[in-house]
Amino acid sequence: MEETQRKRKPLNLTEGSLFKKILIFSLPLVLSNLLQVLFNMSDIAVVGRFAGSVALGAVGSTTTFVMLFTGFIIGIGSGVNSLVAKYIGADNDDEVRSSCYASAVTSLAIGITVAALGIGLSKPLLLLLKTKPEFIDGAVLYVRIYFCGMPALAIYNFGNGVFSADGDTKRPLIFLATAGVLNVLLNLLFVIVFKMSVAGVALASIISQYLSAAFIITALFRTKRPYRLNLRNFKISGEKVKSVLLLGIPAGFQNAIFSAANLFIQAGVNSFDAVMVEGNSVAANADAFVYDIMAAFYTACTSFISQNLGAGKKGRILKSYFVSLIYSFGIGAVISGILMLCGKHFLAIFTTEQAVIDAGMKRLTIMGFSYAVSAFMDCPIAASRGLGKTIIPTVIVIMGSCVFRIIWVYTVFAYFKTIPSLYLLYVFSWAITAVAETVYFAVIYKKTVKNKL
Repeated sequence: MEETQRKRKPLNLTEGSLFKKILIFSLPLVLSNLLQVLFNMSDIAVVGRFAGSVALGAVGSTTTFVMLFTGFIIGIGSGVNSLVAKYIGADNDDEVRSSCYASAVTSLAIGITVAALGIGLSKPLLLLLKTKPEFIDGAVLYVRIYFCGMPALAIYNFGNGVFSADGDTKRPLIFLATAGVLNVLLNLLFVIVFKMSVAGVALASIISQYLSAAFIITALFRTKRPYRLNLRNFKISGEKVKSVLLLGIPAGFQNAIFSAANLFIQAGVNSFDAVMVEGNSVAANADAFVYDIMAAFYTACTSFISQNLGAGKKGRILKSYFVSLIYSFGIGAVISGILMLCGKHFLAIFTTEQAVIDAGMKRLTIMGFSYAVSAFMDCPIAASRGLGKTIIPTVIVIMGSCVFRIIWVYTVFAYFKTIPSLYLLYVFSWAITAVAETVYFAVIYKKTVKNKL
């Protein structure tokens, strides 16, 4: 019975209809990412409604800073996903196990490092971002508490990467949902009952992060699949640690680079009055809402391409890319349309102040026309990662998203000095980066098919 269970795959990514399989694979990820966004939004919503506009501005001012570091951790998880999926597709249990052990240790070490950096750099970076004086103390407090949860976030993303590599996206969803419900309840308890304001929502977040990490580690110790964790056989391969870092660090930098470029955008937003800063903070919740749902299909793209590469099924590699692109673009366009039509109702979740809602709509109106374009940039990046290539896509992102955005802020925005001229840089940077990433994926796909398959 145990052997049969060990050999059973949660979802076979190398056979069957790709449209059906990618949808089945992605739906739990969509729900998981959606829940994660909603639970994160609860921080903003609770402080905005029950702790006042200053607390709202303090938490909202940290969004870009937090994403700079959490994006890096999430990227490490993507690297784990790509590496483990390739060996699962090749049906190489020893390599799967070795990769999993190395990934666990590497992820934990990175989580601890990120926590230390975030706590230590919180005030200098928030001051560099020109955070409003009335927000700075609350923002620093929020970041320092929140970053204590980074090791747990790293462990959860490691486990999520492993399970997703095997086609199991349901268990991480269950774990996240359970922890997220606790997060919301603790937000309400700490802010409304205990009057803890900013500190309360930060504390609620890290408690839920450690709970989700505990769930996923327990599942990895109990699973019968080849990636089962066993302390008695726990061996770390330096070669596999190197592989995890080579795939994960560039992927992490890709995510962090977007946030680094957004630091300049946040500085531009902070040059306006407090109402505009608060409006930007509440409207920015839509970014995570759309991006994270679309990201489910990027994870599918990486997992399907990695497994089919390992299995030597070249015909499914390119098809996996196009199906993932169709889904991500489609859902991005649909959600954008809904947000544009119902934008004021969406923003009202986070604040009751009409002036803040009006300011938020200035961002939401422009971004609503832009979100779906990002699929043409992110999907080829995910596909390249599935082929084991992450360094060049990272360089392209640096040039197309980071350097371009900085130039835009100091030229176009500096000339017009309007909010629309600032927000338009997103769609232009995505379009330029998308062209370069697509060309690169086309080139390495041909080389991979010719040389390896």
